[in-house]
Order: sequence, then structure tokens, then C-alpha cells
Amino acid sequence: MEKEDQKKFYKHAPFSNVHLRIYLAIILGQFTSGYTIQVSGAAISAAQKYLPLSSLWIGLIGSGTLIGLAGSLFVGKISDNIGRRRLLLINMYVLTGISLCQFFTSNLWLTFIFRVIVGLMIAIDYTVGNTLLIEWLPFKESGKMQSRLVIYWTLGFILAYFSSSFIPDFGALTWKIIMVSPAIFLIITAIFRSFAKLPSSPSWLVNQGKPKKAQKVIQKHLGIKWGISKKQKLHAAKVTESSANFSWTILFSKKYIKHTLVGGVFYASQAFSFFGISIFLPILISKMGISDTNLVGYLYNGCMLLGILLGIRIFGTISRRKFLVGDFLLSAACLLILSLWSSIPKELALFTFSLFSLALSAGLVMDYPYTSELFDSHIRGTGVGMVVTISRVGAAAGTLLLPVITNSVSVQFSMLLCGLILLFSGIFCLVFAPETSIKYKKS
Repeated sequence: MEKEDQKKFYKHAPFSNVHLRIYLAIILGQFTSGYTIQVSGAAISAAQKYLPLSSLWIGLIGSGTLIGLAGSLFVGKISDNIGRRRLLLINMYVLTGISLCQFFTSNLWLTFIFRVIVGLMIAIDYTVGNTLLIEWLPFKESGKMQSRLVIYWTLGFILAYFSSSFIPDFGALTWKIIMVSPAIFLIITAIFRSFAKLPSSPSWLVNQGKPKKAQKVIQKHLGIKWGISKKQKLHAAKVTESSANFSWTILFSKKYIKHTLVGGVFYASQAFSFFGISIFLPILISKMGISDTNLVGYLYNGCMLLGILLGIRIFGTISRRKFLVGDFLLSAACLLILSLWSSIPKELALFTFSLFSLALSAGLVMDYPYTSELFDSHIRGTGVGMVVTISRVGAAAGTLLLPVITNSVSVQFSMLLCGLILLFSGIFCLVFAPETSIKYKKS
């Protein structure tokens, strides 16, 4: 009877049309998010000809989206209270409107505020989209398909880096056109989600004490033989209004604090270096004394995409802990070599920089599955939201500080700082990171 009940649990259902619709909706959001975050770097480069941008303003506008993403904690909490589907249906429309507003101002403070709001809307996709996906995907497909999401995010990120190359020169308007160019992808994503008929999350409905409604949603999309598990039924019977609306402080309780800290440190350290270096790559390259910025840009971004594909290949073959620790230590070693070896030959510097891009981007594969696996379903939205919030603090700090440090001190010092942060994170994960893969967990 238990075996039969397990077979009927909807997370054991084969991949079907409903899974595909959700996955495509999230893929579009990932591509659009990657493009929207990176496009500020290309826009700033074009704007420097026409606006008096100090290194502080370059950092502020570049980090605005990432500061907004720190709102993921509140977004996650809201999604745990009102559900995932509604937020995913409205955020892209709001994001389209805000993106278009950027065209009508040259005021730096207003541009910064718009970028923060853009980040807040993207936070919905980062937090709510991934939560809905993991709560619907079959167990057999979940880790693999989540790890592949970063491919689409990276493609959007890379495309934005080269946006200034394929967008025609309109003089003083060019940077504004680059900044609002995400609106094309945003409205496509919004329309697709409106017609895709995204379902509610059965796990969320159970956690709200609505097992019958969860059963109805599952049977509507998967068929009458599938439903919630016995464990979920028992949990739903115990749910009360007060227990459903828990406080985010539970993430720092004895049960979850280690998972929260590991997720935050891992994600923030990675984001500090990745965004700080990637968004302002042209500035860093010129400070390194390399004249051909286009060549290095192609090389860095090519290695980034290759690193993602390599990371996906590695993801299912080793434990989460080994992947995390090894990736951080290799990335740190590359940056420490570049920062401490002042007379390094340019060819070797290019190779080491490319290896860094390869290694760090491979680690991006862990972002979605690992952060989701750290938390139980009833607090997953809030947990992932907290981790993303911590990570965006790291990302915003890197994007804000690195241009200032590079201009006021040196590019070597910037890389040394990033290398030390990655080294710390590698050691921290070695000591504290839990293994979340069912395949590699110790019994």
C-alpha cells in the first residue's frame, strides 16, 4: 500500500505538458533577467561619452538592479503567504513598464531608482519562479533541469554585454536605448506567461491547509491517478492559520541557521566576484594594460558559457559539497595568481583570467538547485528569498566597490579582494556546507 501510494505521489509523475509550460515560463524569465542585469554595464560604457559619470555613479547605477534584488526576502515571504502563480503573472508587465521609463530621464538619481525597482521585480523570478519549478518538477528531473536554467540566464547576460555592438548608434540616445532594450524580451515573457496557464503550487496549497484543492490542481494537470503524499496529508491536517504564516526568523532557528548561513555565504561570495568583474569587464581589462578589450570580452564570455556547460556535465557526477568547495578554491587560486604575480606574462594572464571565468561560471550551476534543496517546502520561498537577499548584498557590494577600488587603488587589489573572499567561502563551505543531493547523502 505504501509503495502504491508513493507511485501516486505527483512528484513521481513523468515529465508532461504542465512541467514543460512551467519550465518554459521560467526559462524566459531567466534569459530576460540575465540580459536586464548586465545591460546596465553596456549602457554605462555608452553613457560615459555624454554624462559626467564618476566611479561612484558607475558603481551605483551598475549595482542598482542588484540592490533591488535584495528585496528577495520580502518577495519570498509574500509568495509563501499568497502563492507563487500570481506574482509570476504580474512581475514581467511591471518590469516592462519600469524599463521603458528609463528612456525618459537622464537624471542619475532617477535612473538609479529605476534600476532598484527593476531588481525588485527580477527578485520575483529569482525567488518565486524557482520555488514554483522545484515544487512541480518530478524528482528524477528536478536537479538536472534546475541546473540547466543558468544556461539561459548566461545567454541573456552575454547577449547584453554585446548589445552595444548590434544596437545602432543614436548619439546621446544610444545609452538609453540600450538600457530599455530588455523591454522586448520582457513583454514576450509576460505574454507567454499569461497564455501558459501556470498552475498553483500543490505544496503551497498543502502548507496553507488546503489538501483537497492541491489534489484537484494535480489531477487537473496530471490525471486522476496522481495526488499528494500521505506525509503532506498529515501535515495539512496540522496546519493552522498561525502556523501557515510563520516568521522569517525561523531561518535562524537551531534547525535552519547552518543552512541559511551556508546558502548566504556561498551565494554572496560568488556574486561579489562574478558581478563585480563581469559587469565592469571593459574597465578592468583596460586597467590590466590589455589594449584589445573586444578580444578579452569574447574570450571571457565564451569561457563563461563553456564553464556553464562544463558545470552541468559535472553537476550530476560529484557531490554538492565537492563541487562547491573545489569550484571556490580553483576560482580563488586564479585571482590570487593574477593579483600577486605583478610581472605575469600577458599570455599567461589571459589564460588564467579565462580559467577563472570557466571555473566561477561552472559554479553558477549550483545556484538554483542547491539553494532550493537547503530548505523544506513550507519555508522554501522565504528561505530562498533570504539567501538571494544575502547574495545580492554581496553582488551590489562588488558592483559598487570594484570600480571605485580599481580607480583609486589598482586592478590587482580588486582581484586580490575577490580572491580572498572566494578563498574564505571555499573554506567555510568545506567546514559547514551540508550535502543536499539524495544520491550522495550519508545514511
